[in-house]
Amino acid sequence: MRPSFYQEKWERLKDSPSTPELESLSQRVASTFIDRYFYSDEYNRSYIDLLCDMATHYSDPELNQVAARALFGIVIERLCDDFEELQTETYNRLISQVISYLRNLADGKELDIELNSFGLQNEEQLYQRIEAIRLSPDIKLPSSLQPKKILILSRITIGADVAITSVICQRMASMFPDAAIAVIGNAKLGQVFSTQSKVGIHELHYARRGGLLERFLVWTDLLKQIRDELSGLSAEEYLVLDPDSRLTQLGVLPLVPMQNYRFFNSRGKQDYPAKATISELTNLWLDNILGQGDFCYPKIWPDSDSIKSALQMRKTIQNKNLISINLGVGGNPRKRVDGSFEVELLLTLLKEKDVFIMLDLGFGSEERARSEAILTAAKEHGHISQELEFAKLGEASTDCQLLGIECSVAEIASLIAISDEFIGYDSACQHIAAAEGVPTYTIFAGTNNVRFIRRWHACGPDISEIIYVDTLSKYEEIDNSEIVARLIDLRKSRRAN
Repeated sequence: MRPSFYQEKWERLKDSPSTPELESLSQRVASTFIDRYFYSDEYNRSYIDLLCDMATHYSDPELNQVAARALFGIVIERLCDDFEELQTETYNRLISQVISYLRNLADGKELDIELNSFGLQNEEQLYQRIEAIRLSPDIKLPSSLQPKKILILSRITIGADVAITSVICQRMASMFPDAAIAVIGNAKLGQVFSTQSKVGIHELHYARRGGLLERFLVWTDLLKQIRDELSGLSAEEYLVLDPDSRLTQLGVLPLVPMQNYRFFNSRGKQDYPAKATISELTNLWLDNILGQGDFCYPKIWPDSDSIKSALQMRKTIQNKNLISINLGVGGNPRKRVDGSFEVELLLTLLKEKDVFIMLDLGFGSEERARSEAILTAAKEHGHISQELEFAKLGEASTDCQLLGIECSVAEIASLIAISDEFIGYDSACQHIAAAEGVPTYTIFAGTNNVRFIRRWHACGPDISEIIYVDTLSKYEEIDNSEIVARLIDLRKSRRAN
């Protein structure tokens, strides 16, 4: 399909838009770009410019967000999730094009001014900069660098910050014990990096589901914050680490001079091992830039009050096998198994002797509804079930078998820490569980990309297993009982050994 075909449709639609029509058109434009790219390696700039136009045309931000979602969800996320070098190069080219489009808008003036201050005056310079970083070997930090302050960018999602950022924090604290270490990102980070971690949290919000300009202009706010943080420090006294963060659009946007900046290409380089988890790759990158080998598993630091409440809970059920379950998917429905799977899983587990299940009720109405369905089914099958807020854990019945708990990130992390097992989808909680040394079983659905599964396999000091479910090819009907049986087999095998 020629871009002009969609351009004509957009010209007819733009002055009298409806959300369904915008969704349909933007999705078709984005998907056609991917179709042509996957089929023949064709990179057609016109599709991307059209999506940028659709995502910035209106004064109503909700209308702009429609095309922004298509650009990120259909094009950008697919390029990032492949963990292939060709897709990484294409991502860098695409983001450079988008930035160049945005800087020429009236609302992008600040973006343009800041880019010019780095000597980046056009799209090609942006592209060449990030490609030079991507293709260069990891560069060891100079011996003259003795940082008083180390700033680490958040990966935006809690799971990635556990798997990657927590490893960086530990290694940096070991290498530079006198340096002040801070992570820049969402305030929720404080729930896994409490004061016990000795890592500061400097809040900066990135709208993962915001408009196109909004997602890119956060970089100008980041620059201001970094400049304030580094004021008065010499070039030998600070370090900025970028673990492929959305705050810089995966390194495309600059922050500080290169001598004080290191970028972790988490999508991989040719000399990175193909089978390593993302946490293992993080350690390898740190070995390279620090010039010495070491290894840290991911780690979290829930607050002491949450831990205290969870430990008290553990005392009341000390003779039972405690399983914590979180069935959240971080807003990505592709990661869950549809239908009755979740109910069947819980009902099967509840048949076991001396089992006590803590079910995180989840975030948002959709996750909560699924949790309520599980609790209802359990009661209908004669299992004693209860629903409580975390603050009221002391009211849990000693006869309860299934406890639905409304909790925050820090609170579910504390409950996972006292558990004998964790079960969930590919989400933040699998990384939290592995980090806390709890045997972890992940139902891994929503992808057929082997590299993606290996990269995001949870990494920790105890066993971490996956139960892969092909929800994409649909060669045959998904057999829920077979998935549950494989999970039960893995658990029995571990306990037998």
